[in-house]
Amino acid sequence: MSNSPAAPDLWHRLLGVLRCPLCGTPLAPRGTAPTSLTTLRGVNSLNCAEGHSFDVARQGYLSLLTGNTNAANADSADMVTARTRFLAAGHYEPLARALAGTVAPLCPPDGTVLDAGAGTGYYLATVLDALPDAVGLGLDVSKFALRRAAGAHPRAGAATWDIWKPLPVVSGAADVVINVFAPRNGPEFHRVLRPDGALVVVTPTARHLAELPASLGMLSVDAAKEDRLRRTLSGHFRQERTDVVERQVAMTGPQVCDLILMGPSAHHLGTEEVHRSVASLDTPLPVTVSFHVSVYRPH
Repeated sequence: MSNSPAAPDLWHRLLGVLRCPLCGTPLAPRGTAPTSLTTLRGVNSLNCAEGHSFDVARQGYLSLLTGNTNAANADSADMVTARTRFLAAGHYEPLARALAGTVAPLCPPDGTVLDAGAGTGYYLATVLDALPDAVGLGLDVSKFALRRAAGAHPRAGAATWDIWKPLPVVSGAADVVINVFAPRNGPEFHRVLRPDGALVVVTPTARHLAELPASLGMLSVDAAKEDRLRRTLSGHFRQERTDVVERQVAMTGPQVCDLILMGPSAHHLGTEEVHRSVASLDTPLPVTVSFHVSVYRPH
């Protein structure tokens, strides 16, 4: 995965998509812009015409957050490490492939994919593998996740941003917005999409991880979540279709630990507590992984 060549003008293309989050004007590298800008490595900052400046981290992601964002629920370094290990085990690979298969016919081959809540870039990378000339932009509030997302795919860029806020993206710039287990900002998703674009949302079904005992302390899936999602988006989108991706996998004890520690439950459970709870399980444990992949079109 992610072996496709880098777009020689990746960040020139993405800078046509991004805008200054403070004044809405275009962003450009400080000083004279190079003729080809494949990555932001070596670029110290991006500026706008109004003089607002945004740093580029040494890992290659752009820091657009302006200091008034509550990142208390952002993924921590430990959560990102657990997620990276878990995803490497392949249990969610069928979901990534299904998402890519859904997005591919919805996006022009040279289009732009916005991943709102990109995490480590795992899903965006798989989507871009299915679109050989497209570029992707991943937004996430966690700098720890974006350190990995910045290198997840040669045709993907990454920037820190709070999805609940107005997106630092030009109106109508995205062909597809993907949203995987992340906050959904319906009005902004609608604004940044082209009129013929698509929003693809991934959510867990009520059967997801059903075999894991409640004693592990994981947050359960709300059975009304899909209805609530449709209501949340209905003012700006119509639902075109929903597919279910489901399989049963055998998880080892360490994988169950990583599953718990990579998600929101990690904010209220300690690592030692999780390991003690999982140690009592008879593993490998058969576990159902089940997801809705929903396509929405803008009104």
